[in-house]
Amino acid sequence: MQLHLLPFRAGGAAENMATDFLLLQRYPDATHARFRHYDWRAPAFTFGFSQKIAYVREQLAALAPGERLDLCRRPTGGGVVDHREDWTYTLVVPRGHALYDARATESYRLVHAALVESLRAQDQPVILKERCEPPAEGAACEAGPTVCFVRPELYDVLHETTGAKIAGAAQKRTKHGLLFQGSLWKPTVAATVDWDLFKSDFTTRLATLLHAKAIETPWPDLNEDELSGLTDQYSSSEWIAYR
Repeated sequence: MQLHLLPFRAGGAAENMATDFLLLQRYPDATHARFRHYDWRAPAFTFGFSQKIAYVREQLAALAPGERLDLCRRPTGGGVVDHREDWTYTLVVPRGHALYDARATESYRLVHAALVESLRAQDQPVILKERCEPPAEGAACEAGPTVCFVRPELYDVLHETTGAKIAGAAQKRTKHGLLFQGSLWKPTVAATVDWDLFKSDFTTRLATLLHAKAIETPWPDLNEDELSGLTDQYSSSEWIAYR
């Protein structure tokens, strides 16, 4: 199997989410894994598919009061993610691979372990969150909606000294594969991080994890009409206020 390293692109929130979903559902060579790092054309937030829009708007009022934002509901789960200063990536693993078949917590742990190793290679003091704190008053561990980079979840990436959350992610499994959407909050790591070197190290470790050969690959020939239609759907008020 190969790990296709796709070219860097920047897009609006809806376009980025639509592109990620089509890389899962419509990739021309679905037997190979694919990875992309991308950026945002405007200050953006995304939030998990099952999040209620009222809760999301409450958080945005506190996190970015009065700011004009590009907002989109993700096809994956998870909480509210601030993309204004993050390093965003997507990994798609084909159906039938061991990582696709693994429990969600295990795939989360393994990908984030590769991310930790890549940051530690640049002397960044980062660790995995290895356990949940005791739940309050009988509540389930790590239950309820969250704001990414505010409350860490199990196997998130943390600063070893301050405990600040550095990286989180959300996942979706379909009959086509596993979609892993990840975000690393750059202000929580040293300004000396070489992000090009980080990407190279991270994708090398992901290739090792997947038992794949990493290959720089041209952008796939996705159906532009389908991408445009899905982007329109993801930018619609009906999609954003779905719940």
